[in-house]
Amino acid sequence: MNAKIDSGTPPNHIQAQVKQKPKKETVLNRLTCATLEGVNAKVIEVEATFTKGLPGFAVVGLASSDIQESKERVKSALLVNDFVFPPLKITVNLSPSDIKKNGTHFDLPLALLVALNKKSFEEEGLFVFGELGLDGRIKSSSMLFPLILSLKEQGLIKRAIVPKDAITYLSHISGVDFIALETLSEAILLLKKGEFSANVEKFEYDAKSFVLSKRAYYYEEKYEHNFKEVKGQMVAKRAALIAAAGMHNLFMEGNPGCGKSMIAKRIKDILPPMEESELLSIAKHQFLDGQTPDFKAIRPMRSPHHTATSASIFGGGSGQAKIGEVALASKGILFFDEIPHFSKQVLEAMREPLQDKKVHIARVNAKIEYEADIMFVAAQNPCPCGNLLSKVQSCRCTEVEIKRYANKLSDPFLDRIDLFVVMQEVQRSDKGDVTSEAMHQAVIEAFKLQKQRGQIRLNGKLTEDEIESYCLLNEEAKKVLEGAIGKFGLSHRSIASIKKIGRTIADLNKHEKVEKKDILEALSYRRRK
Repeated sequence: MNAKIDSGTPPNHIQAQVKQKPKKETVLNRLTCATLEGVNAKVIEVEATFTKGLPGFAVVGLASSDIQESKERVKSALLVNDFVFPPLKITVNLSPSDIKKNGTHFDLPLALLVALNKKSFEEEGLFVFGELGLDGRIKSSSMLFPLILSLKEQGLIKRAIVPKDAITYLSHISGVDFIALETLSEAILLLKKGEFSANVEKFEYDAKSFVLSKRAYYYEEKYEHNFKEVKGQMVAKRAALIAAAGMHNLFMEGNPGCGKSMIAKRIKDILPPMEESELLSIAKHQFLDGQTPDFKAIRPMRSPHHTATSASIFGGGSGQAKIGEVALASKGILFFDEIPHFSKQVLEAMREPLQDKKVHIARVNAKIEYEADIMFVAAQNPCPCGNLLSKVQSCRCTEVEIKRYANKLSDPFLDRIDLFVVMQEVQRSDKGDVTSEAMHQAVIEAFKLQKQRGQIRLNGKLTEDEIESYCLLNEEAKKVLEGAIGKFGLSHRSIASIKKIGRTIADLNKHEKVEKKDILEALSYRRRK
């Protein structure tokens, strides 16, 4: 007689074996850290398991060599603090696994996960950063400021455990509750107690400031180089004032020694005030360049030499892309002296940051985008020998040389510059009749008018839609501009530029709308072809 077998139910002796099989205990702990991808932070989940097996300590998840080396620092720091490694296999995973991670700031989360292996926890919203010394001290690293600032800008961080010696600069980042610690033992005790209250006060800027529409703006009244030292050149100094008040691009042409570089250096001290976000953005780029910021409310100025390579100006690198002069000048001035001597490749590549206020770097390993919100200032001689406009010196250049010199700058590049000034030779009777203090005060007053209109961007950086909203011309000014369009054949970009310059001149003249006088002065700074 055939027996019926129920295939869905295992025999009794197999069921007994299944019940008797011991269950493996696996503890999974998590902490949150981050890594930089270009200039933007990516959240990284650091998770650890402790399983039975051959004792070992492994870190997986595309960890760079400095993270792999951290295992030795973590071991030493834990042993110094009388920690006994469990006879288990420790596996630490950095997730997501498809992002390459680097930085010594992963030491502290790794050590905490190992030290607290017997306690299961997953603390939501808490970021942990810090490099460990062999004695268990928590150290800072240059990556912390860019990392935490980027996380804050993305709205991803509210509180963080950080090294105490990093607070001098991290406290500038408002909106994050910092828990500053000195040693690994303090961090272990903190996680055991689970009390994560901030112990760092917000930084207060030591600078002149004012508030408009609940936003604070900061500036310094320090004039290392003063405009009163520039003799004569009233037109050029007026153009410099207009350029500073609206952050317009400026081009100066003149004989050697007429004061082009003097004026460019002095513009930096009369630039508009800054918001806290701009101060932090400047500091972020300085950290990425290996500098230590002073957090002063002074906009940067970068002046690369004409022999500088494209990579040094725009950023680059075969492995991890690094920022260049354009990004370091963001929120400030990028000055090209003797601009025709710069390579054609560099000059044509400048069209992107001048138009889009960004720099894109494409490499095999990464594609990086940097902010490049610059005020571009350029200077050149009128010819190779420099004496073409001189009434005293004779020009030694041939017509072919002068034409070749002028043709180094393309029309599409020059079309992105707002103000053009031809400077005069210095006369013995010339005087310095305007000071940086007076010019800076005029810039601040014009800045306030722009912000009171509700502008996010200054006049020189307005978009097409914003030009239509804020650059309003009265009837007389409209007629003058229409006549100029027909007479000079102005391009669409040139028309927008003249409207923006007219708006800044109107602000300096305290006019509600752009008037005839304002638009005529704006037209006087256009490029003569």
